[in-house]
Amino acid sequence: MEKSPRKQVNLFYCTECEDLARKVAAQSDHITLQTIRWRNFADGFPNLYIQNAEELRGQHVAFLASFSSPAFVFEQLSVIYALPRLFVASFTLVLPFFPTGSFERMEEEGDVATAFTLARMLSNIPISRGGPTSLVIYDIHALQERFYFGDEVLPLFETGIPLLKQRLHQLPDADNIVVAFPDDGAWKRFHKQLDNYPTVVCAKVREGDKRIVRIKEGNPAGRHVVIVDDLVQSGGTLIECQKVLTAHGAAQVSAYVTHGVFPNHSWERFTHKNGFEDAFAYFWITDSCPLTVKAIANKAPFEVLSLAGSIANALQI
Repeated sequence: MEKSPRKQVNLFYCTECEDLARKVAAQSDHITLQTIRWRNFADGFPNLYIQNAEELRGQHVAFLASFSSPAFVFEQLSVIYALPRLFVASFTLVLPFFPTGSFERMEEEGDVATAFTLARMLSNIPISRGGPTSLVIYDIHALQERFYFGDEVLPLFETGIPLLKQRLHQLPDADNIVVAFPDDGAWKRFHKQLDNYPTVVCAKVREGDKRIVRIKEGNPAGRHVVIVDDLVQSGGTLIECQKVLTAHGAAQVSAYVTHGVFPNHSWERFTHKNGFEDAFAYFWITDSCPLTVKAIANKAPFEVLSLAGSIANALQI
């Protein structure tokens, strides 16, 4: 079967994602960056303008979004709702980090599942001439959230794990790697993609009034252990995992998370300058959270694995 010709995609982006958008465009001659004027009226509400709107008719269009703060969601949704209505051939929304993903459960009456709310908002994106919107998301926190989206969008769930595997192959001790999961949830999400590595599974257990991390299965002794999870907030669980892995003989410990959220500068507790030289040899994140990428630039042990190539490929689907 012959491959269909590659699409010429017009890529718009929010201000926060400009660096990532430029990296995506650099991956392919079939991606052209387009511009939006992000302005505000005196009362603070958005005053937005899509450049070259008439030239988009019959063209493939994509938008690279970052919902890092509720303050920026409304202005981006306004653009996201407008672009498919410009008689475009297709519309793709790339939202690398689905920020409400960890708030999907209702454990008692009164809890608000904000992941479901955001999914409903995105499910109401107008249908373009080419059909439903393609929605690209990386390593969503709970796999069942794919069922939160309506038929008006086609969720495409991608992963940053191939970037990690490529980086692990480059390490001088690549043949001595063990992958550790901080809990059963991380194991369920990622173990099939990393089944060629020995594994350690950790778990939080209750001892009196405290919840502490224990090794549930696996042996880290003498190995370079890489803790893998989808996201990090304060980082407390990763630090507790590191301590127990080291106590059980790990030669060194590193970490990978697709989404380095790190609210309130919590990434600072991992930097080597703060006396954590022995804590993490490497800490890999992707550029799904652009504000974090800028904050941790050139700060050991952090390294950024860019999603740019993966996003460029997804735009051709």
